[in-house]
Amino acid sequence: MRTAVYRFISLFLLFVLPVAAVDAEYLRGREAMVSSRSDIASEIGSEILTQGGNAIDAAVATGFALSVAYPSAGNLGGGGFMVLHLAAGEVITLDFREKAPAAASRDMYLDSQGNVDRNLARSSRQASGVPGTVAGLLDVLNRYGTMTREQVIAPAIRLAEEGFILNNDIAGQFRSHFTTFRQYPASLAKFSKNGSPYAAGDRWVQPDLAATLRDISDQGRDGFYKGRVADLIVSDMAQNNGLITHADLQNYETVWREPVHGTYRGYDIWSMGPPSSGGTTIIQMLNMMEPFDVSAMGWGSTEAVHLLVEAQRRAYADRAVYMGDPDYSDIPVAVMTDKNYARHRFETFDPQRAGDSTQVEAGELPAESRNTTHYSVMDSEGNAVSATITLNSSYGNKIVVPGAGFLLNNEMSDFATRVEDSHVNQIQPGKRMMSSMSPTIVSKEGAPVLITGSPGGTAIINTVLQVILNVIDHGMPIDEAVTSPRLTHQWRPDIIRYESGAISEEVAKALEAMGHKGLNGSSFYIGEANSILVGEDYVDGMSDPRIVGGVAGY
Repeated sequence: MRTAVYRFISLFLLFVLPVAAVDAEYLRGREAMVSSRSDIASEIGSEILTQGGNAIDAAVATGFALSVAYPSAGNLGGGGFMVLHLAAGEVITLDFREKAPAAASRDMYLDSQGNVDRNLARSSRQASGVPGTVAGLLDVLNRYGTMTREQVIAPAIRLAEEGFILNNDIAGQFRSHFTTFRQYPASLAKFSKNGSPYAAGDRWVQPDLAATLRDISDQGRDGFYKGRVADLIVSDMAQNNGLITHADLQNYETVWREPVHGTYRGYDIWSMGPPSSGGTTIIQMLNMMEPFDVSAMGWGSTEAVHLLVEAQRRAYADRAVYMGDPDYSDIPVAVMTDKNYARHRFETFDPQRAGDSTQVEAGELPAESRNTTHYSVMDSEGNAVSATITLNSSYGNKIVVPGAGFLLNNEMSDFATRVEDSHVNQIQPGKRMMSSMSPTIVSKEGAPVLITGSPGGTAIINTVLQVILNVIDHGMPIDEAVTSPRLTHQWRPDIIRYESGAISEEVAKALEAMGHKGLNGSSFYIGEANSILVGEDYVDGMSDPRIVGGVAGY
């Protein structure tokens, strides 16, 4: 009922009111769309499109706006990945994942007994990798944008300088982390009102962040990786046992990588390759499921859930062993995304019986914190962008760089931190940590059809997979494809976690009779798939109703 109401309201606004942006979860446009975790950021991206910018310009403007309007994951101090499907048909991916500082070492988080010091790995300056977001947004703008750096950053500067009214969502986030923010003077100054918690309805102004954004606008990359801002980062690191140096900042480079590509029922699946594990794992699971008539099984049926879980079980086993930074290890992407390999991995599938994760290992190959954020952009020329950015934990390590106004990431904890862990993802200087981020674009006959992605830690991959299945196999419109409840199985522990409504009581009993263990349905939610579906004469945007976000377009 709710999606029908959104559809009616959106169509009314589209055809009656001459506006370019609507604060809603669902919006149908004719030409262009932006969907993100922030209605403010989505509207800024849409404004760039109405001013003549392309999807890349809008994606960069949205990214900088998220650093102001959605600080728990939108960032200048983190990193991410981006998938671009250009109007001419070319698909490109950009890796701007954080990197380990030069002083990092494999055992840096181990205590004298060889145990991981979780506080050091997640809540200290040593938890921070060298940030990549600023370099990534500027590099993609320089190569594929049509507007100037000053034009696309100006809305974010204005938003930080003039402030915006806090809603219950953001103000509530500040309150939930208030005790931790109090430990750091710069964090307390940014996220409190003279030492007291902000409330919904208060105006939040960020002068230090505005100054940092202005430096980037004026000086480009040097406005962050050199000069005043770099000095502030390095000074804070030096005073608090952090590792990032001037050399680390100046040496940071993004990487243009080949997209990982697969096919599913006549559609092309384009996603991010290593050091993201997402795209490879999604394509592997789709390859496992393709021989089966998922549509005929029916959404939420015992057969469909069983098939999905068994594909997840096997693909996540491979992910745990083989995924890491391709600049440091040979990652067997071509094999893992091969349909013949998927059939081999699925030979042990029993349609009547659950697998046992203790007996499932990674395949023999031939010779998330959920506090990430995803946004999708489509322009009227046929360019599409799928971007996922993160600080890792919610608000990263909770530490604001004094005088610079942005949070530091705690991405170093995404490395394998114990000696016995997989060597592929162990800490090395300059290395990028493995990620589950899965910005994805589905196309057909060279044109984008679905632009999607999600936060959610390791569950990101399964969120994106289910949105794709909902659209392709179950024929859902984008609002239903995103809203439908989800489930996730990640090999070990051998449990199925699911949202309310994803598995009926009858299906749960049938799955348990088949041997599935640890079915865990609760009030938690899985992922936030801010997505766009492109039709012949429409562009549908959907901001995941599990959170407070927004779509904007025309």
